[in-house]
Amino acid sequence: MKFLGHSAHQVLIVFPVGLLMTAVIFDLIALGTGSNQFWTVSYWLMAAGVVGGLIAAVFGLLDWAHLPGHTRASRIGVLHGLGNVVVLLLFAGSWWMRAAPGQPPASNVLALSFIGAGLLFVTGWLGGELVARLSVGVDEEANVNASNSVRDHGVIEPTTSYRDAA
Repeated sequence: MKFLGHSAHQVLIVFPVGLLMTAVIFDLIALGTGSNQFWTVSYWLMAAGVVGGLIAAVFGLLDWAHLPGHTRASRIGVLHGLGNVVVLLLFAGSWWMRAAPGQPPASNVLALSFIGAGLLFVTGWLGGELVARLSVGVDEEANVNASNSVRDHGVIEPTTSYRDAA
């Protein structure tokens, strides 16, 4: 699904990725400083990241549903999507198991988010493979002198064709 000529999924993923990775950074800062305020920030960043991830996932699923079956893009899309479901489950579990926003979480709770962050690097690479290598979500007329992306497009339109998908 496109919004103003761009894939909505590709636009939306920056929020959960940024929020979840920043939550991990704040966990590491909290571990290093012992300051409870960093646990509070991490707690709420993680909650927002999981919600944002769920929203982005809906648009990713819509994009994947328009890919031709039995293609490399479709197979990588499955790995990317299922991997990100696991990422969201790991972060949601870490968030859910935290006692309270300002309290230090147990080491197994931190491990969930750290594993989720590591897996997010892998699934992010898979998403990059879909866009940069397989041109999923890339406009068929894309080039270094292409016209403005909102040309002749409605505000929201379905993504139905992909270059080299077959």
